[in-house]
Amino acid sequence: MVLHKLADWVLYQVLAKSCYRAARKIRNCGFLLSNNNNPSLKSSQQPSLFPSVNKCCLEGRGSDTLVCDIQGTLLRSQSFFPYFMLVAFEGGSIVRAFLLLLSCPILWVLDYELKLRVMIFISFCGLRLKDMENVSRAVLPKFYLENLNLQAYEVLASTGTKAVFTSVPRVMVEGFLKEYLGVANVIGSELHTYGHYYTGLLSESGLVVKHRALKEFFGDTKPDVGLGSLSLHDHLFISLCKEAYVINKEECKSSTSSVMPREKYPKPLIFHDGRLAFLPTPLATLTMFMWLPFGIIIAIFRVLIGIYLPYKLGLLLGSWSGVNIQFKGCNPSRSNHKKGVLYVCTHRTLLDPVFLSTSLGKPLTAVTYSLSKMSEFIAPLKTVRLTRDRKQDGDTMQRLLSEGDLVVCPEGTTCREPYLLRFSSLFAELADDIVPVAINAQVSMFYGTTASGLKCLDPIFFLMNPRPRYNLEILPKLPRELTCAGGKSSFEVANYIQRTLADALGFECTTLTRRDKYMMLAGNEGIVIENNRKNPY
Repeated sequence: MVLHKLADWVLYQVLAKSCYRAARKIRNCGFLLSNNNNPSLKSSQQPSLFPSVNKCCLEGRGSDTLVCDIQGTLLRSQSFFPYFMLVAFEGGSIVRAFLLLLSCPILWVLDYELKLRVMIFISFCGLRLKDMENVSRAVLPKFYLENLNLQAYEVLASTGTKAVFTSVPRVMVEGFLKEYLGVANVIGSELHTYGHYYTGLLSESGLVVKHRALKEFFGDTKPDVGLGSLSLHDHLFISLCKEAYVINKEECKSSTSSVMPREKYPKPLIFHDGRLAFLPTPLATLTMFMWLPFGIIIAIFRVLIGIYLPYKLGLLLGSWSGVNIQFKGCNPSRSNHKKGVLYVCTHRTLLDPVFLSTSLGKPLTAVTYSLSKMSEFIAPLKTVRLTRDRKQDGDTMQRLLSEGDLVVCPEGTTCREPYLLRFSSLFAELADDIVPVAINAQVSMFYGTTASGLKCLDPIFFLMNPRPRYNLEILPKLPRELTCAGGKSSFEVANYIQRTLADALGFECTTLTRRDKYMMLAGNEGIVIENNRKNPY
């Protein structure tokens, strides 16, 4: 009897109330649609008591205090579902991401608070604290920057003290807000933890109510500037400020003035991690899961034709399967018949030497610092591991050059963004026939590189993209007077080739290294520790 009554109560609470909310939403949507042709009625549905953000003066605000929310204000996207999906997929697993996608019909009929609680539970229940730290540091900032509202950011950047109040979990936004936007205080919903895991529940304080949190934080003091959306909750929030401005979503959609261009990013986005190359909205995520079975099959097909078929036939079938290869340049000749040609490439994925060998139509040998057993097994060319011992690696590369042409990526690791890392100078001491190769790769669904995930799956993820693209350009051979044989130092040669390749690709040169990348993304140096390990150069 107790269980029967409990079931009746649950059905009433979940189904009856949810159906009522759904009916109310449908009625409201129908009313709004029926009045789309009546401007006076349409404008009266959501009246704004405050001016638009583009009316805000940016001068002389260095000592002002600004408060705002990240959801719907600093970010152009109104929904926070894509960022919960990133946590579920990148920090959790594909199963967790699929469960979050299946919850979309339920989320649609829930109110804001229940919707947020459900997304938090699915995304965080059983998630390790360490995994969330990695996602917050290496994955989310890229998507936040791409969806940053330019108008809201300019007002934020013009003020001195910044505070963000939000009902989304603090751990999802605090790292980005403090590191990239210089926000001093972030007040968000706190999550309950047990040991090193999240339980998926909120702490005792519950969801943050912005206007209450603002009163508790500032007391009787009024912040100088408040930014918010057109919602009534935000109106109540920013009404506690001396000046208040709203973000008009309709104006943002009709103009490009709110889109943040890359050159205006508060900090350059050089490194980021994660597999997803798109913002996982519900529709985009559904498309990904529908493509996944076909993507696995087509990736296996592309691997097999690369291993077993001749170069020309492999290129033909690869293009037929959707791989787009753009190749410029010609096969360089040798000036020294005792040594092969040294191809110096930019490093975008582990498949760089494979696409170069296929495009040139001849076998090459590739050297690499780290290569998984699976990548070594499926590689259709000879691969040799380096030890990071300068003398030993130099002898190995000299021996390989005496046997034939060699491919080297002196950056030592991959970079997804339009930047080149510092080039190691070792290659410049080994050969006179140095040919720079400008390589760039583009994907639409999955990244083929990772710093903290399974590297053995990097080639598979790249080949799972519907239409992956590779651009290769063989640049002219380095003149003798610009090599070490012509009196130049190895550092001068390496820096010259780095600048040449950057100019050819439209990239920027940096002095960052492999160690910088892995310390930023994974919290380690990216080197496998062995018993007889020597100092890396």
